[in-house]
Amino acid sequence: MPHDSALATAVALILAGDPALLDIVALSLRVSLGAVLIAALLGLPLGAALALWRFPGRGALIVALNALMGLPPVVAGLSVYLLLSRAGPLGELGLLFTPTAMVVAQVMLVLPIIAALTRQQVEALHDEYREQLRSLGLSRPRMIPTLLWDARFGLITVILAGFGRASAEVGAVMIVGGNIDGVTRVMTTAIVLETSKGDLPLALGLGIVLLGLVALVNAGAHLIGEAARRRLG
Repeated sequence: MPHDSALATAVALILAGDPALLDIVALSLRVSLGAVLIAALLGLPLGAALALWRFPGRGALIVALNALMGLPPVVAGLSVYLLLSRAGPLGELGLLFTPTAMVVAQVMLVLPIIAALTRQQVEALHDEYREQLRSLGLSRPRMIPTLLWDARFGLITVILAGFGRASAEVGAVMIVGGNIDGVTRVMTTAIVLETSKGDLPLALGLGIVLLGLVALVNAGAHLIGEAARRRLG
């Protein structure tokens, strides 16, 4: 099929609400949003705690966390595969090749990003407001929600960055999900499969949706950043 014809068909699939395309998009959103929610619930307090507490090995932990921000997706996928395979410690749960396994893999990729960037923002705020916080008699545990709230605009951008990383990922979810039609097939893995099969309209349609999603995330991050700058200004 000529590329211009494939593109026209792809747009038609989107406008018509093709069921196969919508199912893939819906699963992608469920997996990525679930992973980002879990990563945020874990990463925000973890990053804040690293910013406020001083303990032996803290520097090494920060270095490791920063390094994990660039964790290759295939390594994350392989780690989760070994953990959930029948011979692995959690194999009896039967989670391999399920959306749950895909969520776990994406959490491994997103959690270091959220935790590391949260630490940087909270540490900067703590240095700025250290004396005020001490004068209020706040303990470190009580400082965490205060500083997280004050950094909320920047942290929303951090979470959006984590969502962008999760939604565009292919290697890890391919390994642990298996790209099973109707079960674990998400936008990125479907694009790879449909392109290899020569089904360009569906691949292009999913690509357009994915690009639109990434554009929305970046626009949201930009608007939130602008709102934060106006607030500080």
